[in-house]
Amino acid sequence: MNIPDNLKYTKDHEWLSIDGDTATIGITDFAQGELGDIVYVEVETVGETLDKDEVFGTVEAVKTVSDLYLPLSGEILEFNENLEDEPEQVNEDPYGEGWMVKMKISNEDEINELMDAEAYKAHIE
Repeated sequence: MNIPDNLKYTKDHEWLSIDGDTATIGITDFAQGELGDIVYVEVETVGETLDKDEVFGTVEAVKTVSDLYLPLSGEILEFNENLEDEPEQVNEDPYGEGWMVKMKISNEDEINELMDAEAYKAHIE
C-alpha cells in the first residue's frame, strides 16, 4: 500500500498536499482500495467556504456512495474536472491524477491536527 511521506492524512482516509495556504485533497490508496471501482465523483461546493469536517462532495463506487469530509476549514477553489470523464483516475493514481479538490486554507492551526504518514499507517493497521 502506498502512503507517501510528504503528505498529511485524516482518520477519514483523505490526504492533503499543502503548499503555502493552498491544499490539494484526495482519498488515500487505502480508501480507494476499500471502495472498489470508482464510477463517479461529485463536488458542487467550488467557491464555497466550509468548516473543517463538513461534507464537500461524494465519491460513488460500484457498491456504495461515500461522503467526502473537508480536513481543514477554507474555500474550495477548484474541482479536478478530469474526474467527470475519468473517475477511475482515483483508483489508478489516487495521489496524482486522482486528486479531487484544491482549497484555500483559512485556519492553518488545524494542520497540526492532521496525521503524518507514520500515524496514518498505524491508524489503518
